Amino acid sequence: MRHLMMKIADYFRETDKLLLSLSVFASLYGCIAVFSATYYRETLRPTLVQFICMLLGVAAVVFISTYDFEKIKKYWYLWTVVGVVPVILTFFIGIAPEGTDDKAWLDLGITTFQPSELMKICFVITFALHLKHIKPNINKLKYLIPLCLHGAFPILLIHFQGDDGTALVFAVMVLFMMWTAGVSWKYFVAAFSAVAVASPIIYFFVMNDDQRKRISVIFDITSDIKGVGFQQWRGRVALANGGFTGQGFLKGDLTQAGAVPESYNDFIFVSVGEEFGFLGCLVVMLLLGAICLRCIRIARICKDDIGKFICVGIFGMIFAQSVINIGMCTSILPVIGVTLPFFSAGGTSLLCLYLGIGLVTNVYMNRNSRTLYLRS
Repeated sequence: MRHLMMKIADYFRETDKLLLSLSVFASLYGCIAVFSATYYRETLRPTLVQFICMLLGVAAVVFISTYDFEKIKKYWYLWTVVGVVPVILTFFIGIAPEGTDDKAWLDLGITTFQPSELMKICFVITFALHLKHIKPNINKLKYLIPLCLHGAFPILLIHFQGDDGTALVFAVMVLFMMWTAGVSWKYFVAAFSAVAVASPIIYFFVMNDDQRKRISVIFDITSDIKGVGFQQWRGRVALANGGFTGQGFLKGDLTQAGAVPESYNDFIFVSVGEEFGFLGCLVVMLLLGAICLRCIRIARICKDDIGKFICVGIFGMIFAQSVINIGMCTSILPVIGVTLPFFSAGGTSLLCLYLGIGLVTNVYMNRNSRTLYLRS
């Protein structure tokens, strides 16, 4: 018993209490926002799912952060299977829940599961190992091309699944991790130049009419208020209603009328803005910013390259989702179905976020010889 208490004390002394506290606080704020955004539906299910997944997520952080980091690296092939196989299954038995167009979910009977969220976490591990393996020769084409193919695989897989928003998040993660590993800036310039040149071709010949409208409407939202611009138009009105301090908890005119589509999911930021105002939105952005900065801080103090790349990958995931989602809600970016980390309703998304936080915490626990000694 005394030995167990000592191990618990060691854990709480050496774990990253700041990152875990920020994540839990963001999740609790998210539960309040989800409760408010679904109050008019007279159901507690979304809020309960969010809260239960937060508790499971915290337990997952504790477990993963104390798991042998060497075994995480050793079983890379297992994480590959766990990440890829469920996504492939969606092409055959995938379902599209109400309010979505993509068959990117699996029906587990009692609930649904979005495999792409889990693949983000598994991919971070395998890609970090690949980067470490070729780091001394990373700018040689015979090593860089297979690395690029590794990074392109999940992006293309998710794209063909129909979820371009998540594919974009993967792309940002890949870019951040490759930059951290030392890929020359010349390759990035060449890649961005190629994308810029190809953009007109992609816009006119690859994108469908709906995708083109989603882009054009951000420049003139009044051009299609009753069509693809409806959600963002209602979002603008709701944010304007909130002003500086908001209309009050459970008092948002549009939120409580259910007038903003997906106000508890993709557009949860709008619900927060209407009921808690600019100050409420600022707290959301500060929390997410603090979590991102903490991931970067842990990456900087980590002496192991694989741990560093993992932290940057999780940072890239949270950063990309936050920027894209807030951009969608404020009509700066087109609506592409990306959730707001820790806030949008969705058990799969929240639980997988905590798996990522667990990996970062594990890296923190392995940051020096003293913590390794305590854990042994």
